[in-house]
Amino acid sequence: MANDFPQMEFKLPKINTGLVKIVIIGIAVLIVLATSFYQIGPEEMGVILRFGKFVRTSDPGLHLRLPLGIEQLRKVPIQRQLKLEFGFRTTEPGIRTEYRVTPESKREARMLTGDLNIVDAEWIVQYKIQDPYNYLFKLRDVQATFRYMNEAVVRKIIGDSSVDEVITVGRARIATEAKEELQKLCDLYEIGIEVNQLLLQNVDPPEPVQPSFNEVNQSQQEKERKINEAWSEYNQEIPKAEGVAEQTIRSAEGYATERVNNAQGDAQRFRQVYREYVRAPLVTRKRLYLEAITEIIPKIDRKVIFDESQKNILPLLNLGKEEKQ
Repeated sequence: MANDFPQMEFKLPKINTGLVKIVIIGIAVLIVLATSFYQIGPEEMGVILRFGKFVRTSDPGLHLRLPLGIEQLRKVPIQRQLKLEFGFRTTEPGIRTEYRVTPESKREARMLTGDLNIVDAEWIVQYKIQDPYNYLFKLRDVQATFRYMNEAVVRKIIGDSSVDEVITVGRARIATEAKEELQKLCDLYEIGIEVNQLLLQNVDPPEPVQPSFNEVNQSQQEKERKINEAWSEYNQEIPKAEGVAEQTIRSAEGYATERVNNAQGDAQRFRQVYREYVRAPLVTRKRLYLEAITEIIPKIDRKVIFDESQKNILPLLNLGKEEKQ
């Protein structure tokens, strides 16, 4: 039986080998160019690895490298302010930042104080990457190690403090000491991190005992307020009393100086009179008598003597008669 369908032949179109070569070469050139240039941002530093080995670092800008994966680039944000949160996690940053507490954050926040009390401490660590090479190659997992170092340091310092210090007056000291100890550990392990700030956000007792701790805290604040008021009153009254005392002393010294000067003047006048008396006794005695009479007579002329028995006013004795006698 003859086949009624015609025979169909398929022929491949002719391919221009020259065009294919040009396309392949163009693609290769594009790949080489794409993998040869790289850009480093203003807050970053580039770390170049050649077959996995560190060879150099790159500053911000446009740079060249060996293409096709021979040299690999890793960017490290050395100028960016980084932070780690302990005791809580930020879910949505913004004007009203939202936080959440996870079982892991609750575990890292619960600590034992030096007087065997329990507190929940929340804190933030702000840091920068100081050495990109150490940050990338000295430790296997820098972030986890740095987090463990934070917990160890803060637990140690809170464990050496009383619960009153941790909750009230000692928070600034604890934060400062923790920052210094954390930086020492970073330098010791050479992880290339610079600690900028450690901030204690909230340090509270556990929820079951929080009302009692709040009462203690209020009593402590009331005590501090009364102490401050007492010091304020002290600072007002003591300078005033010192001023009054200084004024009294100066008045007494002035009075003493006046009395001494008067006494010295009287003594000098007496010595002068005595010298005149030695030279001319009679004349001096008469002069002294006349001076005394001149001073006494005006005072006696204005006085009267009351005779209580007769109820009469009697004049004083006439000094003229006394002088004649």
